[in-house]
Amino acid sequence: MYSGSSDGESHETAQRKIPPASSMPWVRNLRRYIGSGTGLGSEALMEKQKLKSLSKKVREHAFAINVTAEIFVCAYTCRRKLETKRILLDIFREKQQKSAEAGTIPSFYKKACARIKPEEGSISHRVQRLAKYRFLKKQSDLLLNADDLDAMWVCLRENCVIDDATGAEKMNYEDFCHIASVCTEQIGPKCRRFFSPSNFMKFEKDESGRIAILPFYLYVMRTVSLTQARIDMSELDEDSDGFLQPHEMEAYIRGLIPSLAQLRDMPASFVQMYCRIAAHKFFFFCDPHRRGLHDLIFTYNRKYIGERPCIKKVLLSNCLQELMELHQESEEEVTDTEQAENWFSLTSAQRICDMYLALDKDMNGTLTKQDLREYADGTLTEIFIERVFDEHVRRGKGSGGNSREMDFESFLDFVLALENKDTPEGLTYLFRCLDLQGRGYLTTADIHTLFRDVHQKWIEGGNYELCIEDVRDEIWDMVKPMDPLKITLTDLLGCKQGGTVASMLIDVRGFWAHDNRENLLQEDEEPEEE
Repeated sequence: MYSGSSDGESHETAQRKIPPASSMPWVRNLRRYIGSGTGLGSEALMEKQKLKSLSKKVREHAFAINVTAEIFVCAYTCRRKLETKRILLDIFREKQQKSAEAGTIPSFYKKACARIKPEEGSISHRVQRLAKYRFLKKQSDLLLNADDLDAMWVCLRENCVIDDATGAEKMNYEDFCHIASVCTEQIGPKCRRFFSPSNFMKFEKDESGRIAILPFYLYVMRTVSLTQARIDMSELDEDSDGFLQPHEMEAYIRGLIPSLAQLRDMPASFVQMYCRIAAHKFFFFCDPHRRGLHDLIFTYNRKYIGERPCIKKVLLSNCLQELMELHQESEEEVTDTEQAENWFSLTSAQRICDMYLALDKDMNGTLTKQDLREYADGTLTEIFIERVFDEHVRRGKGSGGNSREMDFESFLDFVLALENKDTPEGLTYLFRCLDLQGRGYLTTADIHTLFRDVHQKWIEGGNYELCIEDVRDEIWDMVKPMDPLKITLTDLLGCKQGGTVASMLIDVRGFWAHDNRENLLQEDEEPEEE
């Protein structure tokens, strides 16, 4: 049924004429819209490229806007900082101006180096003295007195062990702790600090780990003695700076005289002179500003500076130990020569005074060069006396300030240097005199010049002829300087024979002792052999 009608229609359609596509209206409209010749795909690609170009320009414009914004922000921030700094500076200047107008506000803290000594009688001065008194009183109460020391010695002897081999009284650490407990019960807690483990380890121990009680007891006594000496010196230190003035040092020695057994018979009229002589040795050896060892080596030609010995250095010096030896009461008779070896003995002080008075011919209280030439029976050379006055004697006020005369303090320095030539302080004093040109070293020409006067006195004494060049070479061999062309103070201190070299160059008696040293050694050994 269907097939018949379909065949008819298709035949009829085939007979009808089909118009071309370009004649259709919708085709013409479409062609007008998209153009002609290239087609739809080419136009779309061009539009895409245009969009990409436009997007790129937009991004570049946005980046430029961002950079501009950042620059603006940075400039604004810097401007704000500068403005803030200007405001703060104005505020600071305003405060400074107000402070200047209102006056200076006193500071309540000052460094120790800039501390000003309080006025006598002021509140600050009285508070300082009270605080110092209380502190020293507290330290003094912690010290062991004579009864406490005796009680400690009894405890040590009662609880020690006798060594069978040597017979020495010893104690081990257990005994040490037991004695500490006993002493604490009998004396009090103030003795406990001496019985620490570290103190026990300081002493030499035997094979059984025991120490002798005598060295320990001497250690306790020395510690107490030095602490008491420091307290006494601190009480005399008026400005509490740790240094003693000359009158403060003399006051300390004056206070010791009644307790020194060998000075109890001193005449009252001689006490002031004795204190002056005794205190000067502390100034010579313990004054770091004038004769400190480090300063002596490198700045030996420093002139006189104020005398202010340090308390700590005084306590650790041999001078104080030598002074404390006068506590001992000697039962045996001691010759004048042995007593004179101790500078602080009464015999030594009287010897120095008698020597000074004997040299002072005109009795004016000072010595001239001619007076000093008589020292030690005139064995010192002329050039050495001249150099002593040039380097260590200050000009006097008379004769237009050109005269030089040695006062008693300078004479004490002179004697101390000659009697302690082997010490750094004494050798430094002499080296300043030996250094003729002030260059800090000695040359062969200096040695020749110095020994020429010794040679002259040597020949005048009837001795054999000397060759100055041989003596000069011998001195060079003794010193062995670092620089073969010159001898420095360091070389003299290092060779351990500086005192002998100095004696050979300034004193004909010193050169004679060196030349006859072998014979003198034999004479010293003969009594010992007998």
